[in-house]
Amino acid sequence: QVQLVESGGGLVQIGDSLRLSCAASGHSFSLYSMAWFRQAPGKEREFVAAISWNGLDTNYAASVKGRFTISRDTAKNTMFLQMSNLTPEDTAVYYCAVPGLILTITTNHNQYPYWGSGTQVTVSS
Repeated sequence: QVQLVESGGGLVQIGDSLRLSCAASGHSFSLYSMAWFRQAPGKEREFVAAISWNGLDTNYAASVKGRFTISRDTAKNTMFLQMSNLTPEDTAVYYCAVPGLILTITTNHNQYPYWGSGTQVTVSS
């Protein structure tokens, strides 16, 4: 049974940094890209960042580019999101996700059948 578990969320101040982790189990995702999405209250789920199966390609939403860094440890089936210079607009539940196709990196959440339950990130002003 595939399981994705996020951790590392919390309450921080403007300008602070935070590191999210996503641990995958029940399946080897060594040939799958992985991604982070987020959803703020009253808003649709939005793409944040994705990383290719081998870690060589990354893709970021414009709103986080230059502030967030996605990485992965394929051997440990784990993915990370280093977030810096956080603003209140980054407040959301952050989800990790894995797409349904190998070797595919996509920003379309409809192509992700595997999701974690999310971790809350709150940036206080």
